[in-house]
Amino acid sequence: MDYLKTIVPSQLMTERGSNIVVINPGSANVRIGFAQQNVPFDVPHCIARHVTESNQGPKRTVQDQTLNCEATPAQRLARERAYDMIASLLKIPFADEAAATNSFPPKMGRLDGYTPYQSRTDIAFNWTNVMEKKTSSAIESSENKGAEEGLLDQPKVEGCSSDEYKYKEFICGEEALKISSLEPYCLRRPIRRGHFNVSQHYPQQQVIEDLYAIWDWILIDKLHILPDDRNFYSAILVVPETFDSREIKEMLSIVLRDLRFSSAVVHQEGLAAAFGNGLSTACVVNIGAQVTSVICVEDGVALPSTSITLPYGGEDISRCLLWVQHHHQRWPAIHTKPIQRPIDLLMLNKLKESYCNIREGEYDAVAIVHSYEEGRPVGSHKTRLSALNVPPMGLFYPTLFVPEEYPPPPRSWFHDYEDMLEDTWHMEFPRRPDMSDGMYYGSTGGLNIWDNYPVFPRLKRDDNLGLADAITSSILSTGRIDLQRKLFCSIQLIGGVGLTSGLVGAVEERVLHAIPSNEAIDTVEVLQSRSDPSFVSWKGGAERSCSATMETLLSASACCCIIDILR
Repeated sequence: MDYLKTIVPSQLMTERGSNIVVINPGSANVRIGFAQQNVPFDVPHCIARHVTESNQGPKRTVQDQTLNCEATPAQRLARERAYDMIASLLKIPFADEAAATNSFPPKMGRLDGYTPYQSRTDIAFNWTNVMEKKTSSAIESSENKGAEEGLLDQPKVEGCSSDEYKYKEFICGEEALKISSLEPYCLRRPIRRGHFNVSQHYPQQQVIEDLYAIWDWILIDKLHILPDDRNFYSAILVVPETFDSREIKEMLSIVLRDLRFSSAVVHQEGLAAAFGNGLSTACVVNIGAQVTSVICVEDGVALPSTSITLPYGGEDISRCLLWVQHHHQRWPAIHTKPIQRPIDLLMLNKLKESYCNIREGEYDAVAIVHSYEEGRPVGSHKTRLSALNVPPMGLFYPTLFVPEEYPPPPRSWFHDYEDMLEDTWHMEFPRRPDMSDGMYYGSTGGLNIWDNYPVFPRLKRDDNLGLADAITSSILSTGRIDLQRKLFCSIQLIGGVGLTSGLVGAVEERVLHAIPSNEAIDTVEVLQSRSDPSFVSWKGGAERSCSATMETLLSASACCCIIDILR
């Protein structure tokens, strides 16, 4: 222990981090890397599998089947009201005034060969090559099979013999998002809105198999850890507060049984974020791609009663950006479908990251928009985007967003739940007697895991709760004025959206206005993150794993849970 007190932190990370893999799964991305790395690999959390009519039925390019992706009349009215409230704050024209001003579409044009200056949004994505070369044994086998079946359904590769190439069995990460819908592939996202994406179209076993395939591919392709060598490595699983105990059990099974790590430790994401920024007390606000969560940490312990989950995130801002441009008649005459065509959402995310920020006054920018229509070359369109400061303000006025709806999970999924991150958790996974079927505690205070599933009576949750109100409600629920004052001055923004310019000032201003006048609190401060907000939870998990021995982790039940399998 004397050695640990005197060693330089960077040296400790180097010595202990080489055989520890930190995994931070999210709805849209998974961050994986060695604990000694400064930055993890940030990989889209999706997989595209090759399908045929025989094993898939009717061809689907995306596994998720939406129930409704169009705004209802009530949602459209609520959205326009939210726009007007935001416009009043930002001192820009209201929704109807903006529409009247832009009654004549602006001049736009397709740019063929446009290359005078290229930012990262100007560069178009290329369609993924879904073919790979066959091995010699596979070529011989296909030749024999082709002779018998008349070479039906053989993939065609321009300039190459079709019997030398085959479709890849599966494609992971960003390449999976850039597969044309004309190709025989179906995209799957095993996690959606902070939970396993289980539905009647996407069974639990397929979700688990896809999680394993994605993580295994990253370990082999990015970290170069072969399956036979993984018993020499330990895994740190940094899990968001949205997951329930069953989902965490399944992920631990994947890590220990399927990926074959020697041991695994579970860290709570909010705690890891606070640790990654060197804080023991903070209000951690995690704005992810699909879910926003708020939880307070006091003296290195998460307070479950303060946990709030909001069903929106960065992808909702991206889709709202598209709606705003259509409303202002600024979008080119192209078919952009972010829900049905993943590559379109990828493009919108890049535009959001490059141009959206929060500031007063009218804010426009000239950008290059790309069209990805099947059977046609990728098109480039130069246009002026308007009201770019409106979409991120939807975090405070969420009726501006219209979240997509997906089929609920089957009835069999709702059983055996408990909060794994509580002190009462043990290896035997005992059932807590006070928890009823279909309920979980902690991440939203005892709500159904899928709140929109009608099988069980559900508690009412206000999905329209804005970010400032959520932060205020979370902190005030602690009930102690000294702790509340400390938390209001220790707000920590993490997640990719935390990088949005102007967001820090907006959070401080809106939270201060949301505090009731009878509360003796007059100061709100968002602390600057000492590392990239996108990776601070992963970094905190890495630092925690390297700075503590396994014996220390075993005794720190408030911070993590551990399973150590001896083989």
